[in-house]
Amino acid sequence: MKPISNSLIGCDKEFHDSEIIITGIPYDGTSSYRPGSRFAPDEIRKSSYGLETYSPYQNKDLEDKKVCDIGDLELPFGEKKLILDRIETHIDNILKYNKKILSIGGEHLITLPIIKSFLKKYKNLYLIHFDAHADLRDEYLGEKLSHATVIKNIADIIGFEKIYQYGIRSGTKEEFELIRSKNLLNRSVDKIKQLINDNPVYITVDLDILDPSIFPGTGTPEPGGWSFNNLMNKLMKFKDLNIVGCDVVELSPHYDHSMVSTITAAKIIREILIFI
Repeated sequence: MKPISNSLIGCDKEFHDSEIIITGIPYDGTSSYRPGSRFAPDEIRKSSYGLETYSPYQNKDLEDKKVCDIGDLELPFGEKKLILDRIETHIDNILKYNKKILSIGGEHLITLPIIKSFLKKYKNLYLIHFDAHADLRDEYLGEKLSHATVIKNIADIIGFEKIYQYGIRSGTKEEFELIRSKNLLNRSVDKIKQLINDNPVYITVDLDILDPSIFPGTGTPEPGGWSFNNLMNKLMKFKDLNIVGCDVVELSPHYDHSMVSTITAAKIIREILIFI
């Protein structure tokens, strides 16, 4: 594996020298409203060149990190299980080199095979989930494997006690009953950090957590969302945890006519790369 020529800005170090690997997962096969997130990885890379590598939020520079962008996983059209298995194998092949991974989606279902891969290496993995939607349905449109069921599928593997959610403002009555019964939402950061301790943590960021007034380019926009600074402030509170991986999903560039969503996604990724 080696860095691609059109890598995310500041992420062109050699694979074996790098601590963090970026990979694009261009899959949106279960997107139910506004598809197109499969085009996000390349668009985010292009937009990243409108940013500086320096972060004034953290007083650190991405150029000082050892990050390699290996490009996008090639995925076939067709059978969903085959695609999810291919994603899992792809992550397996990176993790065997003891790298942290930041995956760029793509839709939110990609998190399921990624978590399955991480669990082979990190048995006591915790998940911190930023999203507008609970994604806790048992099935959606007759499908058990969907962007709307991804967190429920993960909970069935790692347990609800290892999942913490932020930003949820949309879901079914049953999903919110489940959230309340399992105490998943908006827990105290200090309490979460105490519970997690030094165990490995995976962070998944669905970009529709942001309000559509500042982030219209997503498949399922949901009014009443967070600001960029809200999200940054919350993410920064977790930066001293043992974060082993992350994904950023659900940018749909076709609906981002001003390109403000894409540059926002690139900036969020820059900040995460600097602190993990």
